[in-house]
Amino acid sequence: MDQLQTECLFCSIPRQRVIAENDLAFAIRDAFPVTPLHTLVIPKRHVVDFFDMTDAETAASTGLLHDLKALIIQEDDSVKGFNIGMNAGAAAGQTIFHSHIHLIPRRLGDVQDPRGGVRHLIPGKGHYQA
Repeated sequence: MDQLQTECLFCSIPRQRVIAENDLAFAIRDAFPVTPLHTLVIPKRHVVDFFDMTDAETAASTGLLHDLKALIIQEDDSVKGFNIGMNAGAAAGQTIFHSHIHLIPRRLGDVQDPRGGVRHLIPGKGHYQA
């Protein structure tokens, strides 16, 4: 294992934090959740961001997202939607340079006006007239 991998937070996740996995990816609850049950899907291989993932890793991660969606809704029927997001590069807000996908459960009324969703990453850009 090279120096980057030995210092990578996601390369050294304790097994007891893993809530689901397949051959190429695993899932944990976010340590700093945006909403209850906020979950991360992480490729097992150390890759910096989405653009470094193989097609097989992307498919494995997508499969986990579907499984986790069902589990989250089963655990909390107040969940009525999800935001799914990734940060690729420091300019996009990435702080852990091991690819990971945020699965953020959303509930009616958790924000005053959810329209625009991820567009709110840039202040003032979430609301628009179509």
